Amino acid sequence: MKIYCLTLGCAKNRVDSECLAGALTAAGHELVSSVEEAECALVNTCGFIRPAVEESVAAILDLEELKRDKKLKKIGVVGCLVNRYEGDLPSEVPLVDFWARTEDWKFVLDQLKTPGDDERHRGTLPSSSKYTRYLKISEGCGNRCTYCAIPGIRGPLRSLPLEVIVKEACQLAEEGARELCVVGQDLTVYGTDVSGRPRLIELLDALESSLPPDLWIRLLYLHPSRVDSALLERVAAGRQLIPYLDIPVQHGDPEILAAMNRGIAPESLRAIFSTARAINPDFALRTTCMVGFPGEKKRHFDNLMDFVAEVRFDRMGAFTFFPEEDTAAAEMAGQVSERTKNKRLGELMRLQEEISFERQRQFVGKELKVLVEKIDRKEGYAEGRSFREAPEVDGIIEIRSIREDLKEGDIVTVRVTEAMPHDMTGEEI
Repeated sequence: MKIYCLTLGCAKNRVDSECLAGALTAAGHELVSSVEEAECALVNTCGFIRPAVEESVAAILDLEELKRDKKLKKIGVVGCLVNRYEGDLPSEVPLVDFWARTEDWKFVLDQLKTPGDDERHRGTLPSSSKYTRYLKISEGCGNRCTYCAIPGIRGPLRSLPLEVIVKEACQLAEEGARELCVVGQDLTVYGTDVSGRPRLIELLDALESSLPPDLWIRLLYLHPSRVDSALLERVAAGRQLIPYLDIPVQHGDPEILAAMNRGIAPESLRAIFSTARAINPDFALRTTCMVGFPGEKKRHFDNLMDFVAEVRFDRMGAFTFFPEEDTAAAEMAGQVSERTKNKRLGELMRLQEEISFERQRQFVGKELKVLVEKIDRKEGYAEGRSFREAPEVDGIIEIRSIREDLKEGDIVTVRVTEAMPHDMTGEEI
């Protein structure tokens, strides 16, 4: 059967879709790049926050229209939305043929009347980048932040066996990956559910000893309460590990952090980032912050602004608090008005843009290794990323005056000639 897979949500969902794609291909199905070519459409949904839920429902309704017009024979919906709302969905969207929970690929194959097994098959999607791939090392979370619905959606921590991860990483490298982005709900707890202790550094040792020496390894999503000097030193000393860490802090005020159940105080957060910069002044540090958490007063927000001004992150994603159902924070007193939340978000992002621009300017005149991802020969330029830019969430480096034999997937040396708040330009040396 010709099947179109639509993936919504985060990079971890993309890995799930590639595993589903591997199972489908192993069972004899053909994956197609557009819904117009398909007999069956599968949607891997996100149910993390309300906008993601709305996007997922809208995509399903679009597919229902195609089925109603007899342009599709079958629709399957999988993933987080089903985990969260499976009891309500069938009556709301009656033309969907089946609903499957996250990672239940065998059930999907059963619904398609094809045999399957419980083995993990990592496949590819027509839309996947060949050169940057995501490596998911665990599923679920036990941190219990008061604003987050993930533990209820994805369940408790479940670490993949180390040997399975290394085997999958080697497969991705053999398929042409030049960069592996290691993802999970929280990388720092990898292995604790099996061994009773974190095994992230052990996993990094195994990956570096098994993968090509010129392949980049980038770590995303580390809870700060378990980021210590040993991990920072290990990343900085890595052969393939690049000095980039995504460490969501969420806030910089002790009262708000306690109400969020983040398990760490602002002074401990400051120590993480000052240690990283002491080890390597160019360490690329990305974070996430939330404004408008219940009970956030002006003094709390001012503490967050002071914290950000002091730490000076390279990159930041920020968002306003939303009272997600079935979370403790949704029931808390002191809900902040939308107007105030949006005002604070604007102030925070203006500050961060100034800081990002300052950090970017420090690289003008310096040389950076850049992974080439796009080439426009007609306009005479290429686009890529250095260790400082994670895919999809950070900026790009535009390479001017490209040579004829430059190829996508090449890693080249670029001298930075101009910096902007998010992007940079340069010339290949």
